Amino acid sequence: MIRIGTRDSQLAMWQANLVKDLLTQKGHEVALVPIKSEGDIDLVTPLYEIGVQGIFTKTLDVALLAGKIDVAVHSFKDVPTQLPQGLVNAAILERGPVKDLLVYKGDTSFLENPSSIANIATSSIRRKAQWLRRFPNHQLHNLRGNVIKRLEKLEAENWNAAIFAAAGLERINVRPATSIELDWMIPAPAQGAIVAACREDNTPVREALALLNHTDTAICTTEERAFLRTLLGGCTTPISAYAYISDGEMIFEGSLCSLDGSQSLHTTRRVAVSAAAGTGHDAAQEILARGGDIIVQAIRNAQ
Repeated sequence: MIRIGTRDSQLAMWQANLVKDLLTQKGHEVALVPIKSEGDIDLVTPLYEIGVQGIFTKTLDVALLAGKIDVAVHSFKDVPTQLPQGLVNAAILERGPVKDLLVYKGDTSFLENPSSIANIATSSIRRKAQWLRRFPNHQLHNLRGNVIKRLEKLEAENWNAAIFAAAGLERINVRPATSIELDWMIPAPAQGAIVAACREDNTPVREALALLNHTDTAICTTEERAFLRTLLGGCTTPISAYAYISDGEMIFEGSLCSLDGSQSLHTTRRVAVSAAAGTGHDAAQEILARGGDIIVQAIRNAQ
């Protein structure tokens, strides 16, 4: 029996059930073990103020290390770049929708004029910074909770719109008709990807999960997370990265913004897939050399 631990939100359960179904198809007996995370319990404090790396993964990591579960399933973008000793990311599943969505109320006339006034909800530092860079006069509001709670909060508040990950809404089939894809917004590193982690010494489970790994997604998300790690960023720094593979090449895009979006450094690289390793690290070093170190230090000083 392989025990899969998961947060008990609708989206987390969907993702855990996907891993369960894939393992079952391989002939394994699987059970789900729902576990509450700190990120689910505290729905008031903004994520960047909680200050705990892996706020949505820490509880499952502890359960894994304690042997209470065999597998933890996460949205890969929530996983810290440094795992606790003894744990490994054993499978990165084929990536789903990557982009961010704007779910709006009424109309989208506030998008047509950069000097417009509007109220936009998101607790993501990355989304706030990119949004303010484009719409500096808009007011940003914190929005926490699972996907359903955030949609309900948007309806209840006097806000014009809120920003969501497309994957979160589409996987549980709750994307509203009043939503548009933000093509200009660079996603979080590993956004849209699902990861299954296990104990490093659990060879049978590692081997079972390895069969679920999607090579192209693993290559791209590895470089995105290397970009994040090299910039020493977490949920408190507006860091974005997205890589994809096309015709034997990996196209990589990354950015670093100041908290208010007034400063932004961007880089794009195109390399052969066979030479992809190190791209994220090198791109981050370029950003730091161009003044990114000053932006990062200013963010730390502000916090």
